[in-house]
Amino acid sequence: MNDRLIRALRREPLDTTPVWFMRQAGRSLDRYHELKGERDLLEVTRDPELAAEITMLPLEYFPVDGAVLYADISTIFLGAGIDVTIEKGLGPVLPHPYNDARTIESLEPFEPSETLDFVMETLRILKRRLDIPVLGFIGAPFTLMTYMVESPRSRERAGTKAFMWREPELWDRLMSYWSEHLIKFGIAQVEAGASVIQLFDSWAGSLHPSDYRRSVLPYNQRILEGLAAAGVPTINFATGNPALLPHLARAGGDLIGLDWRVEIDEAWEVVGTDRGVQGNLDPVSLLAGKDVAIARAGEILRAVGGRPGHIFNVGHGLLPQTDPEVVRAVVDYVHSVSLEELRAQSPS
Repeated sequence: MNDRLIRALRREPLDTTPVWFMRQAGRSLDRYHELKGERDLLEVTRDPELAAEITMLPLEYFPVDGAVLYADISTIFLGAGIDVTIEKGLGPVLPHPYNDARTIESLEPFEPSETLDFVMETLRILKRRLDIPVLGFIGAPFTLMTYMVESPRSRERAGTKAFMWREPELWDRLMSYWSEHLIKFGIAQVEAGASVIQLFDSWAGSLHPSDYRRSVLPYNQRILEGLAAAGVPTINFATGNPALLPHLARAGGDLIGLDWRVEIDEAWEVVGTDRGVQGNLDPVSLLAGKDVAIARAGEILRAVGGRPGHIFNVGHGLLPQTDPEVVRAVVDYVHSVSLEELRAQSPS
């Protein structure tokens, strides 16, 4: 089995840098659109055979070192019995907002391993068929709140933040509810076949650091500590606000995901050399062609200098118009660069 990605999580020596890409299993691949047809993402997620096929699809285009489960962060809403839909231009939309005591108290406890059994079956299929690690994932509570508290959500997350400030007790009730169930969902994914869980806080970048520290960090920390206690390897990822990095590191995770808005070597010093980092190619650079994308990838690898614990990735998802040939060229380039050579060249 190709275990480069898992060894990087442990900061073990490697010959070359492992690489995978967020959103590698969709949008930019022609075959993806053929397989998916007119079905929405959540409908496909409920079909384990099809979801597994789409998860494996990138390997037909480029030799990545990890396959990321084809699902959505809103999938857990289905587990809670919430009739979520994905609307074009809006993302996940719930039947009504959950922003008062009555609606919040209507949420019932559930077991993700049972109510999301289709996700577990997809992972079991992938474990049988793949010789690379499968990455599962969960949406962080704050990002889930942006779909729950105001549905559909506002671009500025205005309703979510106002609710967070105005109703601290209800906020805690909602965030605690999801924290408990997200731990169970992450553990269930690993038991079904995932090798690592990435915590996605896609919209945390809208927060002031003090708000993240008070109203988000304790819950993410609870999740990551709960997963660690169960022996689950984790990647902690948020995007959009470099000022959150020290707090992201404090929240936990075996490895911290970085977006493209930071220098990777400087960010690693903030995160701490006792853990690894993931990133951090600007996904737009892939639209500029092979030469530009490879040059930018080279800058990242030289900045890292062969230090153990780096997983190469984009800063937040491949864009729909990305050319798979450019992605393949970057993957081949990253794999071709010897870590021993980089370490020899590093000034440190």
